[in-house]
Amino acid sequence: MTINQNGLFVEPNQGHCYWFGQDLYTFKAVGEDTGEAYALCEIVVAPQGGTPGHRHSRENESFYVQDGEIEFQLDDRTLVATAGTFLHSPKGQLHRFTNTTSVPAKLLVWVTPAGFEKFIAEVGKAVNGQITSAPPFSSEGLDKILTTSPKYGIEIIPPPPEQ
Repeated sequence: MTINQNGLFVEPNQGHCYWFGQDLYTFKAVGEDTGEAYALCEIVVAPQGGTPGHRHSRENESFYVQDGEIEFQLDDRTLVATAGTFLHSPKGQLHRFTNTTSVPAKLLVWVTPAGFEKFIAEVGKAVNGQITSAPPFSSEGLDKILTTSPKYGIEIIPPPPEQ
């Protein structure tokens, strides 16, 4: 395992950026920077944005809410996390997060070991240059997420059908 012996310095508004749905993922550290030990991502979660229920078979995820309010599901528990809250979801645990408010929220996600950033790079839409608004989400985008996730050890749990 090699880790960048010069350290890592990433300034504000810098990193590898991707739109994933309506949310902006900015990777501040990726596996190639950390000897594959971890990846660190800042996510701006749009109002009503977030993730579907899912499980990781390879990574643990830890979340630190920086701004706003995020609803988390960890297995059968639903928790509301505000700025300053920390949550940890070990690999194999069903989890999801949703911004149920009308304003964007921001959180840091620490993924150990690294690898999740490769999934986002493959299924997200890379931001090249100035960040503007999110591109429209399409059924093709959803299909790509669902077909690509098993390659990265991610199981997406679809929501129950609406009655």
